[in-house]
Amino acid sequence: MKRFAAFAVLALIAIVPLFAQVPKDWKLRIDRSTSAEDPDAAGAIKFMPAGSGFHVITPQAAVFWNPANTATGNYTLKSTFTLTKSTGYLEYYGLIFGGSNLEGAGQEYLYFVITDDGTWLVKRRMGGSAQEVSDKTSSPAVKKPDAKGTCTNALEVRVMADKIDFVINGMVVKTLPKTGAAAKTDGIYGLRVNHHLDVQVDGFGVSKNPA
Repeated sequence: MKRFAAFAVLALIAIVPLFAQVPKDWKLRIDRSTSAEDPDAAGAIKFMPAGSGFHVITPQAAVFWNPANTATGNYTLKSTFTLTKSTGYLEYYGLIFGGSNLEGAGQEYLYFVITDDGTWLVKRRMGGSAQEVSDKTSSPAVKKPDAKGTCTNALEVRVMADKIDFVINGMVVKTLPKTGAAAKTDGIYGLRVNHHLDVQVDGFGVSKNPA
């Protein structure tokens, strides 16, 4: 019986992520790599208050949210992301919105993300799969890492009654009609940071747009 109890404790430790710090009321969901060519790194995810924002270190990809953070109707979701050091991996990071059931098998959300090579994309996560909403696209609006491996980009999602504007550093890079995979925008909003990244997040929040 003691041996079984010890095994149970070890099994629990294996499936429960260990965090250096977690902001109060926030949750995360790990999206582990299944690719032998692009494996996760060792170590625990760190999601910590830093200044007026958050510092995120992700050996594994993850989605971060506070269940109280929901938006409906016409709104603008924004945040400024500073890549504190480039790791050489072209991994995406940015915003999620229209989320529901984020802890369950039927998780669903839209995400708008960028990466080091100056590209951005929009996808819808549905359960264990992701559907392209807007293909990976290169844009001069995306600031690439400098010689020190750092860059800062401000992302916005502007949701209106019949369309969504996707904005990078003040430039609208895509406008999508609220149809099909982009139809559902009401729900939880938060952050997505893929693996092998070290990012500072500032100015994260939602404001209402005029009707």
